[in-house]
Amino acid sequence: MPIRVKHTAIRDVKLIEPSILSDKRGVSFVSFDQEEFEEHVARGYQFVQEHHTVSAHNVLCGLHYQIQRPQGKLVRVLNGEVVDVAVDLRRWSPTFGRWISARLSASNCCQLWIPPGFAHGSLVLSDVAEILYKTTERGFVEHERTLRWDDPDIAIAWELDKAPITSARDATGTSFSMAEVY
Repeated sequence: MPIRVKHTAIRDVKLIEPSILSDKRGVSFVSFDQEEFEEHVARGYQFVQEHHTVSAHNVLCGLHYQIQRPQGKLVRVLNGEVVDVAVDLRRWSPTFGRWISARLSASNCCQLWIPPGFAHGSLVLSDVAEILYKTTERGFVEHERTLRWDDPDIAIAWELDKAPITSARDATGTSFSMAEVY
């Protein structure tokens, strides 16, 4: 059975639902198929790296992007639950400066496709979350940029009940008005 693709409020960002087989033994699904991805999600992308992170409750990571050699990301959660966010940084786009979010969890098995040209971040909602994401480009420290996660010009509605735990890099991100964009 093929994947189901849900379009988000930002045309190129897509929520992917796999076909899940479930019975008393557990669950099984194909987490990635290149041909299905190209047919139903996006054409012309190859994944070159896979990243695996484990974070505690209330950790907010992002909003990250590479100004040169931008990365497309296919994100899924192996354990726990996160709210995953993408911000459109493509100056030519009708949704420039807008954001979308999706809840990704081990129980819903959904994935979020974020094409190149977006900043990406996530907030851990569960006690612990294990996130796996594939990228279409390698990470290059010299091209990495961080957008301020709490920038009032973007006004992301993070599901926060208290101040998040962030890295020093994320705590000092650039405001949207001063950010390098595509």
